[in-house]
Amino acid sequence: MAGTERSSGADGGGARSVFGLRSVVGQMFVLQLVVVVLLAVGAVVLLLVMARQESNQEAGSRSLALAEGFARAPGTAVAIVSPNATEVLQPRAEEARKGAGVDFLVVINREGTRLTHPQPDKIGKRSTADLAPLLAGETVVQEWVGSLGPQVRAYVPVRGPDGAIVGAVGAGVTVARIQSAAREQLPAVLGAAGGAVLLSTGGAALLSRRLLRQTHGLGPTEITRLYEHHDAVLHSVREGVLIVARDGRLRLANDEARRLLDLPDDAEGREVAELELPPGIADLLVSGREATDELYEVRDRTLAVSQRPTEGAKGSAVRANGPGGRVATVRDTTELLAMSGRAEAAQGRLQVVYEAGMRIGTTLDVRRTARELAETTVGRFADFVTVDLVDAVLRGEEIQGADRDVRRVVTAGADDAAPFYPEGTRVVLEAATPQARGMATGRTVLQPDLRTEEAWRAQDPDGARRLVEYGVHSLISAPLTARGTLLGAVCFWRAGRSQPFDEEDLALAEEVAARAAVSLDNARRYTREHTMAVTLQHSLMPRYLPVQESVEVAYRYLPAQAGVGGDWFDVIPLPGARVALVVGDVVGHGLHAAATMGRLRTAVHNFSALDLPPDDILGHLDELVDRMDQERTPGDAGPNVTGATCLYAIYDPITGDCVMARAGHPPPVVIHPDGSIHIPDVPVSPPLGTGSGLPVETARLHLPEGARIVLYTDGLVERPDRDIDVGLDLLRDAVADRPELDPEETCRAVLAALPGAQPRDDVALLVARTHRLAPERIAEWRVPSDTAAVGAVRAECAAKLRAWGLDDIVFTTELILSELVTNAVRYAAQPITVRMIHSSSLICEVFDGSSTAPHLRRAAITDEGGRGLFLVAQLAVRWGTRYTSWGKVIWTEQALEGPAAPAGGPDLADALLDQWNL
Repeated sequence: MAGTERSSGADGGGARSVFGLRSVVGQMFVLQLVVVVLLAVGAVVLLLVMARQESNQEAGSRSLALAEGFARAPGTAVAIVSPNATEVLQPRAEEARKGAGVDFLVVINREGTRLTHPQPDKIGKRSTADLAPLLAGETVVQEWVGSLGPQVRAYVPVRGPDGAIVGAVGAGVTVARIQSAAREQLPAVLGAAGGAVLLSTGGAALLSRRLLRQTHGLGPTEITRLYEHHDAVLHSVREGVLIVARDGRLRLANDEARRLLDLPDDAEGREVAELELPPGIADLLVSGREATDELYEVRDRTLAVSQRPTEGAKGSAVRANGPGGRVATVRDTTELLAMSGRAEAAQGRLQVVYEAGMRIGTTLDVRRTARELAETTVGRFADFVTVDLVDAVLRGEEIQGADRDVRRVVTAGADDAAPFYPEGTRVVLEAATPQARGMATGRTVLQPDLRTEEAWRAQDPDGARRLVEYGVHSLISAPLTARGTLLGAVCFWRAGRSQPFDEEDLALAEEVAARAAVSLDNARRYTREHTMAVTLQHSLMPRYLPVQESVEVAYRYLPAQAGVGGDWFDVIPLPGARVALVVGDVVGHGLHAAATMGRLRTAVHNFSALDLPPDDILGHLDELVDRMDQERTPGDAGPNVTGATCLYAIYDPITGDCVMARAGHPPPVVIHPDGSIHIPDVPVSPPLGTGSGLPVETARLHLPEGARIVLYTDGLVERPDRDIDVGLDLLRDAVADRPELDPEETCRAVLAALPGAQPRDDVALLVARTHRLAPERIAEWRVPSDTAAVGAVRAECAAKLRAWGLDDIVFTTELILSELVTNAVRYAAQPITVRMIHSSSLICEVFDGSSTAPHLRRAAITDEGGRGLFLVAQLAVRWGTRYTSWGKVIWTEQALEGPAAPAGGPDLADALLDQWNL
């Protein structure tokens, strides 16, 4: 039918249909035409290219011949070097150029100046020719773009009578002249190509018209599609197809229609009314009305029948010009209807499993993970969900044995009034309950009808009765087990009109419980590791600040959201009533960072005990961090110390000076007593452990009484979404023009503005307000280099102690100062100074200009000296030596209160006898 209709269209269209691209003939004709045109165009292009090449060669030969002839012409060489070269050569050159048919003939001298040119205004100007090969005696032929345009030119050197090069002659032909020669051949070439195209097109058209009549104008795709559709409709489609003609006869019935309607073999061609079809289907086919999925019961099947007319379908010549009729489809929906309900339920279960994988375990918090488990399943799988966990899980501890004592962590449901145990209730499960049985066996327990079950009531009969009265009727209890560890149980409850749980629901409950158990165990492990890390870090951080009078201190430490880190701070009392303020930061988080922080903090304390300046301490810390990485063995998989920063400051309350140095650390902020803000320019050195080898520089500040110095780590002012300069501005704004704030209030103000509720990095903040020692609590004497002066200094010191009300330690102090001053006078150099400081303890300092420090040792019986320093060590609480830029200081410290303070004077007999080996 399709072939007949298309054939009539082809005949009617005549030769015009030959050019239709949808038919096989049209495609062949277009292909032949394209090939012929491409061949013709290629021939024309080839001929033009060959003609141009020949013209270029001819132009080059003509130019070279003319240049050589003119260069060797008698008198040319002599004329070039003559004073009137242009007058002699210009007429000759123009005559030769016109006779040879070239565009220019140019004569140049050795300097490249044109002596002749077709354009007189170019004479006397420098030529564009390359003189180097010409002066070397070489002939040059090249394509060039000159004053006359694109050209082919040749230059020939001109030799004088003595054989020397005196100039050159150049001749050339422009591309325009060459192209004009090629254009003369173009009409003939194009005419031949056009004739070939017309002849080939005519022959192809005649052949295509004949083929068009034989193929009826069908394209290859249409032929293949018609066959495939016909075969699929008849044999492969699992849907019955009936085509009924306008006269009511059955024109086509595929295999599926014959099976569903039990049609006879000779059904095609017969009237539909004679086929003994089911009454409803027969009436529909006879009437011809449109129908969509009308259901009919045929024996034990439910058939869905649709019908559409075939007349007037848009875009179809077959239907528009055909005999008309209708097409009906028949589908067996018996199994589909039965499966639709189960499919919807299965899809709901899969959706619950998918959301459980996406929503459960988004955090490493045990309680939050349990609530995510409940929120994922309530309303989709169960009406109520309860989660009971072992107490050890909540604490992040290891679980020992099978514990049936659990705590209700989550109770979730559509109605908050359900009589379940409230959250936080401790529940001791009875062995007969579904929860206890599931936890004991590790298997999910199904209770489809709680109204008839008695075992689950043993836990709480009154509570079970209230649940049943509320409408709860079905239960699935799934144990929460991960990595062989029992964590608790989750119970899914259904109430009201919800369908009871069945065996198919068990798989979903087990899958969701298994996923949630892994997330809960991860959260438990994280809680344990986090607790251990926090405990370790807290043990490494200062537990209390030492008592000292130099500064009033407040501090804050905020752990990062990602866990513990390596930020630390310290306040270290130093000799001479000074105090060291330290803030540091180890890059990274976790136990490794905390342990590294502990090592660095211990090292800072040790270096501070040596009373080293800030630059020396940071230098030693840099070497220490570098050695930490060198200590790693090849098999050590632990992380490297990727870097650390530190700021170390020493404040002297006597002078008010603060010396500080920093290695890769943010600068301090100084708040003056009037509320003004100052960020001192402290030279920054590379971070610790970088191996730069650069020296550490220090800065000295003078801090007035009551000034506040703010030390912090970068987590306070720096965030991924904010530059450090913005953080410093926020820090300044938080404390600027607020002189009334004490250190504690300053900490609160800073943390209120920075760094946020949950910082991504650790934050250590240390605020110290400076104090100055009153001048009347400091006494100082200059000592001459005379042992006789020791007694006078000792007497003045004793008088000062009595004035301070320290009569109990006068005698002890006199012994200490006598020994130290005597040693300084005998063995050290000037200047020698004695200073006493009355703070929380009595500090005695002896300054001298020598760098040699005494060492404590036990003198032998035969030794005449060596016992004085031993006596000093026995009488003082602490003593030591520190070095200055001009010498050293030997200091002692005596307690004024507490168990170390003297009570009625020291036992001098024991102290003296201890100096001999008796």
